[in-house]
Amino acid sequence: MKDAALEARGLTSSFYYGWVVLGVAALAMVGTLPGRTQGLGLITEPLLRDLAVDHVQFAQINLIATLVGSLFCFGIGGLVDRHGSRIVLTTLSLLLGGVVVAMSQAGSVMMLLVLITLTRGLGQSALSVVSLAMPGKWFRRQLTWAMGIYALVTSVGFMLAFPAVGAVVQARGWRTAWTAVGIAVLFVLAPLAWLIVRPEPGSNHELDGAVTLHSGSSADATVTDALRSPAFWVVGIASSLYGLVASGIGLFNESILAERGFAPDVYYTALAVTAITGLAGNFVAGAWADRGSLRRVLIAALVLMIGALVALPHVRTLLHVMMQAVAMGVAGGFVMVVFFSFWGKAYGRTHLGRIQGIAQALTVFASAVGPLLLAWCAESTGSYATAFYALAVVLALLVGATLVVRIPAGAEPQLT
Repeated sequence: MKDAALEARGLTSSFYYGWVVLGVAALAMVGTLPGRTQGLGLITEPLLRDLAVDHVQFAQINLIATLVGSLFCFGIGGLVDRHGSRIVLTTLSLLLGGVVVAMSQAGSVMMLLVLITLTRGLGQSALSVVSLAMPGKWFRRQLTWAMGIYALVTSVGFMLAFPAVGAVVQARGWRTAWTAVGIAVLFVLAPLAWLIVRPEPGSNHELDGAVTLHSGSSADATVTDALRSPAFWVVGIASSLYGLVASGIGLFNESILAERGFAPDVYYTALAVTAITGLAGNFVAGAWADRGSLRRVLIAALVLMIGALVALPHVRTLLHVMMQAVAMGVAGGFVMVVFFSFWGKAYGRTHLGRIQGIAQALTVFASAVGPLLLAWCAESTGSYATAFYALAVVLALLVGATLVVRIPAGAEPQLT
């Protein structure tokens, strides 16, 4: 295909503009930080003290906000498919930045609920869908490799952003930190989206100077085709369960480690270790999947998660905590590459925005359930351990499903 040929030339003799778009897409994913559980986790404890909210109440707020916010996944992919990434990404960046600045001024629980809902919807849901769709719209032959690089750049971005925001929270308070994040989204991400992002190859909304290429195919799956595919649900649920685990641990990890007798600073160290090892996971998974098997990458991620969950209630030393953080980090890196690459490989790019929007909604729903599940378990049993063991059993069942599920023909070479 012409787009694959141009893409190949971009890797050898000439520069392919898709790599620039990929960089903006990765930055956009980092810009979802205020709408993600791990980002919200940076301000959870000072916010709860400031507004006199307990952990279970906050988990309930988070559940409602994330469930409602997940609805933003529906429709946004269609807007990208019809109108292109540039206008959608710019608009979302402006809206999200304004909401985050407003949230820094929240003075009541009701206002907090509304604003967290909007950050979830605009950030974790809508902006994530656009970010994920952008590389898939530009790459076909090298999609797995491109998404591995995308995951790597995104991980580096989060690795830099988490400690930076955390330092501001500790030094100046959560309100100042959140104001700074909102301003960055408004005055960095939005202008870059408008000035740098070009129309996708073969789109009907190209600007002057854009390259006209055929991007769709009559063989590309429709949304209905994707939803009828068992592989969609296996990969979607597996990825969502990682989100459930990561969101629950990310929001309450300080409390989880305190249960095991560790000081708060261990939480920040473990967070950094998870981010760094996630980079290694991105690199390894990208290289592995490009040569052969996304299926095996996903199975490896699930096995690592099972080990990490079973081990967490038994950590006794700092080394144990770091080993558990490494396992979660590598698993997360693996899952990222699978989740970012699978949809375009399996179902093509014509309806990619819509298909990824539904997959993203699954992960957002799971991330809403995770913190509440852990908070309820801790309140009911006095420990988080029961939830970890139960999740490990579910993940083991998913390993079996991943081993036997039939993969769509377009992705079969990467998944067998």
